[in-house]
Amino acid sequence: MPSLLKLHRLKLTALLLAANLGLLLHLAVGDLKATSEWVWLDVFGEGGSALLSLVWIGLVLKSRPAGRVTNLLVLGLSGVFFSWWIDCLDEFIRMPESITWDHWLESGPMPVGLVLLTLGIYHWHREQLAISAQMEKRERLFREHRLFDKLTPLGGADYLRKQLELSLVQAREDNQPLSLVILDLDDFSSLNDRFGHAEGDHLLQGLSQLLVLNLRRQDLLCRLAGDRFVVLLPNTGERQARQLATELEQAVAHFAHKTRQHGERLQLKATSAVAMALEETPDALLQRLNLALARAKSPRLARSA
Repeated sequence: MPSLLKLHRLKLTALLLAANLGLLLHLAVGDLKATSEWVWLDVFGEGGSALLSLVWIGLVLKSRPAGRVTNLLVLGLSGVFFSWWIDCLDEFIRMPESITWDHWLESGPMPVGLVLLTLGIYHWHREQLAISAQMEKRERLFREHRLFDKLTPLGGADYLRKQLELSLVQAREDNQPLSLVILDLDDFSSLNDRFGHAEGDHLLQGLSQLLVLNLRRQDLLCRLAGDRFVVLLPNTGERQARQLATELEQAVAHFAHKTRQHGERLQLKATSAVAMALEETPDALLQRLNLALARAKSPRLARSA
């Protein structure tokens, strides 16, 4: 950590100068005491406290970058050190009765230093809370990363079930509706057979971004499986969900995807279905949603046949 100590060399230099100035002032106006006059308990107590303050300053400077919190901690500890240092000098140097400024040097920096140290610890505490919150988010994201789809930047089926379970609880607590929209691409398998799975994967990646752009901030889009997507719609009734489903179908129909090999535009269509949450489990709701999609697709399959 030498580079960190270099950043703080001005603080260390100022502290060293202040300590030596205090020593020179005492030597200039006072007289050295005989060894028999030394009170060793006070020497060890006051000198040891000053030494510990220096150790704390060194640890802070070695472990922290420059900044407001570091400055407050170092200034506070410097005030504590200086008071103990001046107090320790009194054990070796006898000051004249007419001198009073040594009492100010001994007692004044201590409360100021403690106030600055308290402010530094307070801001350090807030800093650590913010860091802990960020680490918790990163840890949660890392844990949930395996639940995300490997092809698109969307959550997968397991992530959808997890979020659906939380949303159902929240909807019941807030007494608000919760709806799901399922969207399934028509004849996607024939596109894979004609242009290859790599082109199909590229299409799904672009389509997932298009669908996200057509949703509200609070909506959650997940890839359920293959070419099937599910949108979780908080605070949304069935009528509004059907309107959003229609808009998503239109967005898919107007999606201008062109193949990478020949630049041929693919005409896409999608079928959607809607289910509003009732008093049921996430699996039961998803099953009802899939049945609604099957009913919606059956007339189209009959017409195409």
